[in-house]
Amino acid sequence: MKKGAEKKKKQAVQKDVFQVFAEKVRDHKGLVSRWAVLQETRVEYFRGKDFVSFVKNHSELKDILESDRILEPEDIANILLKKNLLVRCDRVVKTVRPGKKKLSTFPAHLEIYHDQAFSENDAFFAWTFVKRRPLWQTLLSFCWPVLTLAICLFPVYPHQVKLLILYSCASVLLLILCLLLLRGLVFGALWILLGKRVWFFPNILAEEATLKELFQFWPQKDEAERPKWTARLFFAIVGVVVILLLRHHAPDEAARARYQKRVSNIIDDVLEWSPSLALSGMIEKQTVVNITEPNDNVTEQE
Repeated sequence: MKKGAEKKKKQAVQKDVFQVFAEKVRDHKGLVSRWAVLQETRVEYFRGKDFVSFVKNHSELKDILESDRILEPEDIANILLKKNLLVRCDRVVKTVRPGKKKLSTFPAHLEIYHDQAFSENDAFFAWTFVKRRPLWQTLLSFCWPVLTLAICLFPVYPHQVKLLILYSCASVLLLILCLLLLRGLVFGALWILLGKRVWFFPNILAEEATLKELFQFWPQKDEAERPKWTARLFFAIVGVVVILLLRHHAPDEAARARYQKRVSNIIDDVLEWSPSLALSGMIEKQTVVNITEPNDNVTEQE
């Protein structure tokens, strides 16, 4: 009985050791990982060959495994698979897209692979356990209700605070629009002149990108075939025609002034609204109703 209990206890300790190892590896920045959609769920995954090179370059993490630290990276990964800490996945799109020379290095959509064994050859592995949330994310989650309440109370803010919020939001929106416009102009100019596909901030519109990947400035390597000169010439002509049409049909100064005045009136109505004005308007309406009621009664009596 004692030997059986000690054996079970040893197995539980061993399981906890691999759990700790998996958490340390996942939190380590040395392992290259990405986010993808697996059966309508966002998961964090890595490539098999990246895991092998990571474990070899950071052998100090194997000390967490105690007696199993002599295991090879392939054996460690297979144990993690058996303990359901990892799941092997495969790319959903297995054919090269038109205009591409090879498959994407990190696909955005995955599916579970039928053979749950470790491999380095075009194999992907997703973490199955929930990552521990940092303290700052927990504190930030409590700020969302406060932010929602603050947005709802915007009409009762002082006038100066309303102006500050309005100009701040307008500046951020203008910055985003200018960034997207400049990004598109750079891409179009380099594509027409040099035949290169260069997207600065390549992940700015990606849905599955992390916060770090979202603000990645340098573009990814262009792996697609170079476009034909006829296609570049055609789109250059189309661009010139569109610019000329927009310039020809641009509104005149009077139209722009009317539109600016209309927008200014809308903004002034929002900024100048206050509960006191609303209450005074309700009181005036009530006074008008009370004044008109006796006249109506006199008319009915006559």
